[in-house]
Amino acid sequence: MTETPIALVTGGAQGIGYACAEALKEDGFKLILADISETVHASAEKLGDGTVGLVCDMGDPAAVQAMFDTIEAEHGPVSALVNNAGIAAAGDFLSYDLETFQKVIDVNLVGVFTALQRAAKTMVDKGIEGAIVNMSSINAQVSIPSIPAYCASKGGVMQLTKSASLALAPHNIRVNAVGPGSIDTAMLGGVNADPAAMAKVMSRTPLQRIGTAREIGDVVAFLVSKKASYITGETIYVDGGRLGMNYTC
Repeated sequence: MTETPIALVTGGAQGIGYACAEALKEDGFKLILADISETVHASAEKLGDGTVGLVCDMGDPAAVQAMFDTIEAEHGPVSALVNNAGIAAAGDFLSYDLETFQKVIDVNLVGVFTALQRAAKTMVDKGIEGAIVNMSSINAQVSIPSIPAYCASKGGVMQLTKSASLALAPHNIRVNAVGPGSIDTAMLGGVNADPAAMAKVMSRTPLQRIGTAREIGDVVAFLVSKKASYITGETIYVDGGRLGMNYTC
């Protein structure tokens, strides 16, 4: 009897992460959700079917390593990783402090690298032909002056995805990324509440609506699946056509 494959989704307590978990559950994965918030336990219970919730600060490399040790000891190796956890911090560029910049990089880029490398090591050791999906952003390509650390981190995720895909291709481990545009999550809450800000978003979105978290989750599930078996090193932008317009902010 084949064991149920395990998928780990970081930042899985809500929003895009939770939507990714829902999509992967429908594809037959046993889910483990990791999040810095204690609400991850309630999210895991809501998802059901033995879903596990773990509290982990993805900006702490030691905590990430310990989380994988726990998962492997108690549940088994991860065959699909969704590196979704991320934060943003806005501010004036000239007064943007290094501590804030470093905190964003630690979660959004160092955390992604740490989890990716750790998951890949076990996949290689156990001969698992796994799939890893990193959450990038359209801001890997276009920038916003008030979130320099976020933009830098997501550009780094895009390049890290390419590098890891080349390193892991000989082991039949695929690494891709998804770059969301404007998605209806808590991060976009302030925009949703401001008609002028929403009008600005719509002016740069050809499909004339914001995306849903599940639309991102479905693309992630596709990239994890065998339907994407010849895709690696790519960042798939799910942005309602925004990048084609070449708007920067």
